[in-house]
Amino acid sequence: MRHTAVLLISCPDQKGLVAAIADFLLRHNANILHADQHQDAELKLFLMRVEWELADFSLDLAEFAAAFGPIAARFGMTWRVAESSRKQRLAVFVSKFDHCLADLLYRYQSGELHCELPIILSNHEDTRWLAEAYRVPYQHLTVHKDAKHEAELTQLGILRDRKIDFIVLARYMQVLSPDFIRHFPSRIINIHHSFLPAFHGAKPYHRAFERGVKLIGATAHYVTETLDDGPIIEQDVARISHRDALDDLVKKGADLEKVVLSRAVKWHLDNRVLVYANKTVVFD
Repeated sequence: MRHTAVLLISCPDQKGLVAAIADFLLRHNANILHADQHQDAELKLFLMRVEWELADFSLDLAEFAAAFGPIAARFGMTWRVAESSRKQRLAVFVSKFDHCLADLLYRYQSGELHCELPIILSNHEDTRWLAEAYRVPYQHLTVHKDAKHEAELTQLGILRDRKIDFIVLARYMQVLSPDFIRHFPSRIINIHHSFLPAFHGAKPYHRAFERGVKLIGATAHYVTETLDDGPIIEQDVARISHRDALDDLVKKGADLEKVVLSRAVKWHLDNRVLVYANKTVVFD
């Protein structure tokens, strides 16, 4: 992996933005590798991702905020900078279904996901064998219906101790509370087994089957306080027919779920996702 930095920006669309950003980087001897931008005409917003080499960059990233601050203030920017070589620390939450976890673990072990995975948390024991096969720590914590707050406090303590940066819900079949979500804004990725906004909530395959749909889908999105309504990162679909039984929908959907989730996780790790107005831009 190249030693690079990534700058993600959103602000009101106006003249001089690209020139100001490029000039700032040039003054500090940056070699720009990628520069992608998008204008949302309806909201009059400018969104940009810039990646540059750090080998000859003359500004220490620890001093970047102070140096870039005046430009950000001038244009009203919301921004963040990330060092690509730094591995984010991921926690995976899972219940009984193992297909998404298995796919993430394989991609993690193969090096496709540039991160650290210090903990898997589950409200069941069903997937412990899989974590042990990949030698990833696994912690079981029963979540009682009348004691969810206490369980979440324990989970937050574990995440804090492990210095977790973001969370992936790999078919974790518990609804997180607003208090929990506020600790990780735009840093919890969920996989929902339907093409949102259709069939949100529980048992989407059952409802899709009852409606006789011809396409099923999967959606990876950031978690917000409103169930299954967070900014969408990635989606995909598969065609089905009247010959497919409910079990066929579930099997075909599982294939979609693991691929869609892994794409979203990789894009998040690569700092390619910019959230705004309850949606995302994913820079390729």
